[in-house]
Parts: sequence; structure tokens; C-alpha cells
Amino acid sequence: MIRTLVVDDHTMVRAGLCRLLDAEEDLEVVGQSGSGREAVQLARELKPDVVILDYSLPDIDGLETTRQIVALNMGIRILILTMYANEEYATRVIRAGAAGFIVKVAATDELLAAVRKVARKGVYVSPAIMEKMVGRMGQSHEEVPEAVLSDREMQVLIQLAKGSTSREVSKALSLSLSTVETYRSRILEKLNLRNNSDMTRFAIRRGLIDPE
Repeated sequence: MIRTLVVDDHTMVRAGLCRLLDAEEDLEVVGQSGSGREAVQLARELKPDVVILDYSLPDIDGLETTRQIVALNMGIRILILTMYANEEYATRVIRAGAAGFIVKVAATDELLAAVRKVARKGVYVSPAIMEKMVGRMGQSHEEVPEAVLSDREMQVLIQLAKGSTSREVSKALSLSLSTVETYRSRILEKLNLRNNSDMTRFAIRRGLIDPE
């Protein structure tokens, strides 16, 4: 039996995932959560085989949640499930220790196959994302500008691009306000942007956030 923990802040999506998994004879949902911090706590307590983790969460994102679960050293496999078909996100979470990355538009059979594959110590990436990841190997930083950002800079960029203030980012990422401002300055310099509005336009253009 593959024991799963489902993490998604949308209640209906989470409920649908739980029903789908529980309907399979070899899969069992042992817990569910709508936040990254609670997911880490539940992973420690419940010791699931696989965590199905939404990338966008209201407190800490999928990248940070992945890092913290991997740091538990419990052999828990993490499958990122996201609406963002973005190879930059996939590259970073897999580098952080995730075992898979699948988009929410994937067919039910693909999701179930992905869960089983990562549970067997395999790695699963949606074919369309894998194609993009392979295709960008020969690309320069000019073609993939966000690649120059560190993981933390990327997190700050996304938060600011979504309209959060530096103080809100400070609280969400457990960073001092001055540290957030330092990251903000580095991001603007590295990407040759002028202000937060430019960050928002950049993030939308690069498919890092949804246009409002």
C-alpha cells in the first residue's frame, strides 16, 4: 500500500485528489493539508510514502516545503502538482529533492502513474515539461533570464510580482525586512528591471505567475 499525503490549499481540489487516490486499491490517503508548514509537520508525524504537493501555497511555497520535508531524512518522496507548466519551477524543485513534477491539466491516469512511479523510487516529469527542460539546455541566460536568480531570489521575485509588500514577503519567508530589500535590489539589477511593476510584467511574460 502506498501511503500518501495530499497538500493543496484549494479545498475542492484537495477533496477530489483524495477521492481519486482512495479509489485505488494500492493507494491510501493518510492525511491532507492546505499549508506548507502543516505539511512538513504532518510528514514528520504520519511518515507517508509520497507527498502530493501543490507548488503555490498560502504560507511557504512548494520549493521551501520540499526542502523542509527532504531535510527530515525520512525517505519521503515528493510529487509536485501545479498549474504552472514552467520548466524553471520543475528544475528547481527537483534540484531541491522532489521526485516528480506534474501539471494539474494532466489526465487522471497520468497522475496515478506518476504517484506509483515516484513511490517506486523513480522520477516523473510531465512530458511537455521534460521537453522544455531538455530544450533549454543549450540556451543562454538571455533566453532564460530567471535562471540567473538564486532560489531565494526567485521566491522573493514571485511574492513581489504577485503584489506582496516587502514586509509581507519578510513575514511569509521568515526573513528580515532588510534582507528582503537586499534581495529585491539584486533581482532588479540581475534582470535589468526598475521596480515592482516591472517584476510583475516580467513574471507574467515568463509564465511564473498568472495574469490577473
